[in-house]
This record gives sequence, structure tokens and C-alpha cells, in this order.
Amino acid sequence: MSFFDTLQEATQQERQALFNLPIIRDALAGQVSLTSYRGFLTQAYYHVRHTVPLMMACGARLPAHLEWLRKAVCEYIEEEYGHEQWVLDDIAACGGDKEAVRNGQPALPIELMVSYLYDLIARGNPVGLFGMVNVLEGTSIALATHAAESIRQRLELPATAFSYLSSHGSLDIEHMQTYRSLMNRLDDPADQAAVIYASKVVYGLYTDMFRGLPRDGGHEHAPV
Repeated sequence: MSFFDTLQEATQQERQALFNLPIIRDALAGQVSLTSYRGFLTQAYYHVRHTVPLMMACGARLPAHLEWLRKAVCEYIEEEYGHEQWVLDDIAACGGDKEAVRNGQPALPIELMVSYLYDLIARGNPVGLFGMVNVLEGTSIALATHAAESIRQRLELPATAFSYLSSHGSLDIEHMQTYRSLMNRLDDPADQAAVIYASKVVYGLYTDMFRGLPRDGGHEHAPV
């Protein structure tokens, strides 16, 4: 079995826990409230703004024998740069206060997730950061391909309120194809274990974040 497939099998329980959450089921059915969507975007901003810094830190710590992975990290950085601004623009497009979000604080699960990843890179195995990629891109593909358009229609929001989520459907499908090939080149058991463990941690914290999002106001629409 390839390592990518091993990773998916090893994290199946954590993935199921996330996708069995009522709010995720709501999202996949297009039944999300405006309050919930804004809440999701807010927490997305607080981790997306760290994607590039985390990747830069990871790239700097990779050993010489993983130079091929450092090259992939550089390409990933270039593709991900500036995406936090997309999230802020989406928040504004659905009536939220993007400056309040920019200057605010994340919910505890996102704070812990980001802190854990920085610490993993600094004190542990930097390859473990690819556990985050497994979780976040896999989840955004599901939400973008199965939920974004139906949520937009239900809430009567403009397409400009979905630039982050919609773009990450096609973008992350491509990323996941690349990710699969990268993970299948990882042959060190310690690297593989680091990715699996980090995936489990991030799945748990990301699940806690979604569990804490509001689900009220299911029929509200964006302000006109």
C-alpha cells in the first residue's frame, strides 16, 4: 500500500468524526446559515494567514536529503501567498467586518492548531506539517465541490463572497494530486509517522473549531 493510502486509512476515524458533525452535514447539504458561514470564514482567516509562514519555517528546517520536498514547499508558498486576503474580502462581501476579524483573535482550537504546527516544526519533525495539508485541503475540496454553490444560492450571496472556498475546489484538487505523489516518495518511517500523527492532531482541533461554530439563523440572507 502506498503511504498516501496508508495515511488515509490511519486517519479514517478522525476524518469521519469531522464529516459527521451536524454543521458539516448542513454544509454539504447547502443548509448553512449566514452566521455559520461568516464564522467559518473568520476562523479560516486565522489559520490561512499562517500557511505561508508555516511553509517557510518548514522549508528552512528540512534536511538536505529532502531537497526535493523543499522544492515542493517553495512552489506551494508561491501558490498560497495572499490567500488570507481572499478570506477577508469574502467576509466583507457577505456583510461582515473584515477589519474586526483582521484585528481579532482565533477561537481556541485554531490558536492551538497553529501553535502546535509552529512547535512541531521548531522542536519536532518539520515534515509533520504535511499532516496539516492532508486535513485542510481534503476538507476544503469537499466543501468547495459539494457545498459552495448551494450555500451561495440559499443565502443569496454574490459569487464574490466565495472567492476563497470556490477557488480552493479546483486548486486543492490539483494540490492533492501533487500531495499524493509527494507523500508516496516519503520512505522514512519517522517522517511517515510524523505526518500521520500531525494529521490526527489537526483533524481533532479542526473538528473542535467546526463544533464551536454557530448554527443559528438558518434562513437569514445577506444584507442588501
